[in-house]
Amino acid sequence: MESLLSQIDKTKLPKHVAIIMDGNGRWAEKHGLKRVAGHREGSRAVRAVVTTSRKMGIPVLTLYAFSSENWSRPLSEIRILMSLLKEFLIQEKKTLLQNNIRLKVIGNMAKLPKLVLSEIFKVEKETEHNDGMVLNIALSYGGREEIVRATQKILKEGKTKINEKTFSQYLDTQGLPDPDLLIRSSGEMRISNFLLWQCAYSEFYFTDTLWPDFNEEEFYKALHAYQLRKRRYGRTH
Repeated sequence: MESLLSQIDKTKLPKHVAIIMDGNGRWAEKHGLKRVAGHREGSRAVRAVVTTSRKMGIPVLTLYAFSSENWSRPLSEIRILMSLLKEFLIQEKKTLLQNNIRLKVIGNMAKLPKLVLSEIFKVEKETEHNDGMVLNIALSYGGREEIVRATQKILKEGKTKINEKTFSQYLDTQGLPDPDLLIRSSGEMRISNFLLWQCAYSEFYFTDTLWPDFNEEEFYKALHAYQLRKRRYGRTH
């Protein structure tokens, strides 16, 4: 791992990394465990990626934790996921404060349970002045829905002249740079309605590693692969 880390140029790191955390259920099945065990192990992987991002000096990390489509899952699983989310917020608040990390949550908050919302608002408030890194968690989030919500806000304000720059100010990620690197674990090769507007020019990195097994070394592999690419933004050279 040290040799891989030595190959990463810390002056050319992405300003914003977005991750689709996929494979908790398959990890549990592979190990003969219930799905909740996969989700719990997945929380440990989150901690590793957050602390590594802070250590490397990456300004923004966005994690796709719960999609708008995930509400169609069995109620028992949703309850477990919400409980684990609340547990994570309570347990990790100290880590966020100690590491100067600000928490932001994006998505359709209206659907989230009140107990979870209460904890989110509490941690967001307590970390709002932290400026070392932004941890952006996408909850009850869907890219298409976000674009629709942004359009509704614009219409409500009666704006008739709009361009890409002003439109982006109505998105959940307003004020944050677009992702330079999008990572997806578990071997799936799609973006699943995640940051559709923001990922127009993101570099994609897909790995077969299931999310609970995504550790510091796996993150270094993604960062190294990103640095080997030449970003053209539509230009020929």
